[in-house]
Amino acid sequence: MEKKVVKIKGLEIPVYSLNTVVLGSGAAGLNCAVHLVLNGQKDIAIVTEDLYGGTSRNAGSDKQTYYKLSLSGAAVDSPYEMAKTLFSCGAMHGDIALVEATLSAQEFFHLVQIGVPFPHDQYGGYVGYKTDHDPRQRGTSAGPMTSWHMHERLLKQVKDLGISIFDRYEAVSLFMHKGSVVGFLCLDRERLEEDNYGAALFNCTNLVFATGGPAVLFKASVYPEAQRGSTGLAFEIGAKGRNLSEWQYGLASLKFRWNVSGSYQQVVPTYVSIGKDGGDEKEFLNELFPSVGKLATCIFLKGYQWPFDARRITDYGSSLIDLLVHRENVALGRRVFVDFRRNITGFRFEDLEPEAHEYLKRSGVLFGTPFERLQKMNQPAIQLYADHGIDLGREPLEVAVCAQHNNGGLVGNIWWESNIKHLFPVGEANGSHGVYRPGGSALNAGQVGGYRAAQFIAARYWKGPPSVNSFLRMVKPAIEEKLGIFSDIVEGERVGALAPDKVRSAIQERMTTYAAHIRSPKGVRTALREAYELRNGLKKRLAISSGRELLNALRVIELATTHVVYLEGIRAYLERGGASRGSYIVLDPEGLCPSEMLGREWYFRPFDDALMNESSQVWLNKDGKVETEWVSVRPIPTEEGWFENVWEQYRKGEII
Repeated sequence: MEKKVVKIKGLEIPVYSLNTVVLGSGAAGLNCAVHLVLNGQKDIAIVTEDLYGGTSRNAGSDKQTYYKLSLSGAAVDSPYEMAKTLFSCGAMHGDIALVEATLSAQEFFHLVQIGVPFPHDQYGGYVGYKTDHDPRQRGTSAGPMTSWHMHERLLKQVKDLGISIFDRYEAVSLFMHKGSVVGFLCLDRERLEEDNYGAALFNCTNLVFATGGPAVLFKASVYPEAQRGSTGLAFEIGAKGRNLSEWQYGLASLKFRWNVSGSYQQVVPTYVSIGKDGGDEKEFLNELFPSVGKLATCIFLKGYQWPFDARRITDYGSSLIDLLVHRENVALGRRVFVDFRRNITGFRFEDLEPEAHEYLKRSGVLFGTPFERLQKMNQPAIQLYADHGIDLGREPLEVAVCAQHNNGGLVGNIWWESNIKHLFPVGEANGSHGVYRPGGSALNAGQVGGYRAAQFIAARYWKGPPSVNSFLRMVKPAIEEKLGIFSDIVEGERVGALAPDKVRSAIQERMTTYAAHIRSPKGVRTALREAYELRNGLKKRLAISSGRELLNALRVIELATTHVVYLEGIRAYLERGGASRGSYIVLDPEGLCPSEMLGREWYFRPFDDALMNESSQVWLNKDGKVETEWVSVRPIPTEEGWFENVWEQYRKGEII
């Protein structure tokens, strides 16, 4: 890595030149950095706005799952069988599914070798369990904070390898030249009030885009507050988004953001709601189910049917609970709590349906309150909340249906390279998933994607960056324009000015209201009209009081672009006749009735798999207008590799 200071618009700005920058420091980005060095490419650095602030470091569940090939006992499995599971989730490319399946064992064992404490039996077998959308038992876990362990051990490996880290540097603009990304501009968060705004330029051959999903899009969100995402920066240079309509939503706690899944539901807690004034407490679910036994079984099933699912609403499916919680929150303006201190009124173990009763019996918890059952089944799940000041044995837990994961994201090929050359989105920033996905597959996809990007860069894109002078000739006009925006925001006077925080809140409110798990064509059209009105001219309407607030202003500009593109992705799906699927329903007064106790305003289009073999792509053209297209998904490759031929291709470097 070389450093040179240049002067642009009278400002002195450092330029760092190197082969590859990993932008972001989650588990996917760290893994990519490690594999770059292990594959021989050492001219790299990690640039991150907060080394310890992303989803990997701060998210989890009762038993956070890692999804991989079966690796114990007599389980019959193969990469092709796992690929079929991933591919069957709809709108996913088969070749990417095969890559994720094939390399799942390799990257899992990499984590094992660096110290992530995945449990194994006395024979060395990494036993598994069934997770959502999983026909086998491929799930494993290192506990509630599996991804924390991954981040901790990968970060140690990064430091042991001596990889340079620029912490608290936030990217604000990517630069492209002739179809390839060539670098980016970021601001040092410790130097925002200096004359150059803390600006730093990175001149690089490759950019690994590991900034996570757009975590601040929704008001109701279980993403950690430190996670933000920067997808809009990639959209601004023409990167294509894929399956942007596809998200995962589920019940989560609000005081401390955490998925209320697994054991938290399997112990069958009581759901209550209260009015805005804190009174009128009631067990609101009881009146909407035909029996206490059916309700209790439904709550139990939420444990491993945690994501809101359009196919699990009618006939008292487990996702009816999510819909009723949302109705209580939004339509009725009430707060909802999960109470572990007491059983549902009228609850009896013998009324549970066989699946739930057998599970609790084998777990030895046919006794006591939900809290007492949770103590025996999963004490760490209780301790997790205790560590954040919440005693589940003394207080109820406030919950809502929250955005949890973006199954869509940026387009990438089987080496995780975007349609923009030399740009490699990895982790949640990459839209490799389909409509559904097995629980824990995101952790695997991030590790595999990081490895594949590193493998390709080391083999094909190993050359150094252009000279600083050549770099500046390519990007200087774009840099000058961006610096002009900075000074205008910091120094300009505004009439009817907008504060960045208010803009962000408006975007989040809009997305939660119109683009979360409850959608309608009319609502999305309304949201888009409002979104374009906000985005157009936003740069000239933002006002801040000091340079310290510049980043907040730039973040909402990026977020305004992001939410327009995502809303266009949703509109493209609905205008193609898309029905309820995945983790959302499309309201339709002529559709299915979710419950006889609910009015026609809650009827919805039934699940339809007509578009499961297609994938939507959305992007901004050179004029800043949104374009969309639909492509057929690629099938799972079925050719049988003949060893001698593959060996020859491998020796000649033809595989990559």
